[in-house]
Amino acid sequence: MRTYSMTPEDHELVTEAKKIIVARYEDDKHHVGAALRTASGEIVSAVHIEAYVGRITVCAEAIAIGSAISSGKKDFHTIVAVRHPYSDEVNRELSVVSPCGMCRELIADYAPECYVIVEQDGEIIKTQIGELIPLKYTRTN
Repeated sequence: MRTYSMTPEDHELVTEAKKIIVARYEDDKHHVGAALRTASGEIVSAVHIEAYVGRITVCAEAIAIGSAISSGKKDFHTIVAVRHPYSDEVNRELSVVSPCGMCRELIADYAPECYVIVEQDGEIIKTQIGELIPLKYTRTN
């Protein structure tokens, strides 16, 4: 997988994702936070919405993208998601998580050149969404 150097802005984005989930964490409701940065440098953050019926849970990345679009922001540059440990996981720390398959599709649909910050082998790295979803389905193929 091709990776790119993490910038100070990337570290700031991880910090923003951590801040939102620490501020909004609620057991069995919100345990993932995401932050995205637009090409103009604006940051939009959100938490996921947990539902007792898992298939209607909405991921933090999707909510951040929807919030940005609803506010007239587009041209997404970088996105990251962070998982808060559950209340019974007292020795765990906040951790960067990889987007699920549906979020990968969504990110690629709205920002095919978007960078995604993920954890790989214990290291925080940055790659492009295309690396996480090769041979993506599109309307033209």
